Amino acid sequence: MVRPAPDHVTDGRPVAGGGAAARRGAQLGAGLVLYALSIALLVHPALGSMPWDVLSQGVARVTGWTFGTTTVVVSLVVLACWVPLRQRPGVGTVANVLVIGALVDPFLALMARLPEPLPLPVRAGMVVLGIGVNAVATAMYVGARLGPGPRDGLMTGLVARTGRPVRLVRGAIEVVVVTAGWALGGTVGFGTLAYALAIGPLVHVLLPRLTAPAEG
Repeated sequence: MVRPAPDHVTDGRPVAGGGAAARRGAQLGAGLVLYALSIALLVHPALGSMPWDVLSQGVARVTGWTFGTTTVVVSLVVLACWVPLRQRPGVGTVANVLVIGALVDPFLALMARLPEPLPLPVRAGMVVLGIGVNAVATAMYVGARLGPGPRDGLMTGLVARTGRPVRLVRGAIEVVVVTAGWALGGTVGFGTLAYALAIGPLVHVLLPRLTAPAEG
């Protein structure tokens, strides 16, 4: 998932071996679990979701699918767009689809057990926490260097084919998916804007600290 397309995306090439492989796998798994948690933290307060999750919310509203099922379907559609862009998935790409898709519904079910209605300050705090957790999760799974997520790969493929700057391509993609998701009934609001403004700088700081060393 999500999800957001960071400025630093790895291509799944081999990195230092030995015990590093186990570390990378564990880091990837932990990062994807945290990513699913971050989605729930942002979706439940209904103050605005991450751009791609706005689209997933809208599609789920129209189809009646669960959010997790919709996330998987959207991811598979995005992966299909890799073919003309000549992008190659890695282990992390497949894990991104399966792990996030499998865990986001259970996390949302846990959030649904919270007393309602939640006070606005609590809901806003969940959004802030969700953005922070998402930044850590993104740095962890990207830093594992086992392949980009579907949405990250779409961005890097379009950058390679168009020659446009990363931020321009990412921004254009997110405008399209947010607009489509909002039109279908997805939630756009404070959380969406806060995420868009904060996630890039946060991942920029965290990614160097969580990136596995390249093979020498």
